[in-house]
Amino acid sequence: MARMHIRKDDRVVVISGKDKGKKTKVLIAEPSTGRVVVEKVNMATKHEKPKGQGKPGGIVHQENPIPACKVMLLCGKCGKATRIAFKITDSGDKVRVCKKCGALFEK
Repeated sequence: MARMHIRKDDRVVVISGKDKGKKTKVLIAEPSTGRVVVEKVNMATKHEKPKGQGKPGGIVHQENPIPACKVMLLCGKCGKATRIAFKITDSGDKVRVCKKCGALFEK
């Protein structure tokens, strides 16, 4: 499995599928499966049974995972969807860099 370019709390844009063009935040990143859960994207309806008193059942809407290759990182500086590069800083840290404007992505 290749390294994932997306991390939790990153701002991303969906590049394909029924939610194409949505700009939102990553809730969960799963590197082992190469999938991400993105806020308000790939919503599914789940029917839940009541689980004891005080916990009613009903219809619940939840986000399902999508492949990480279906989202692109949004640059905070230029505001565009971009691929990323990895660079080594002077202090020896490996950081993600926007390929369009050269801005650094915080950890």
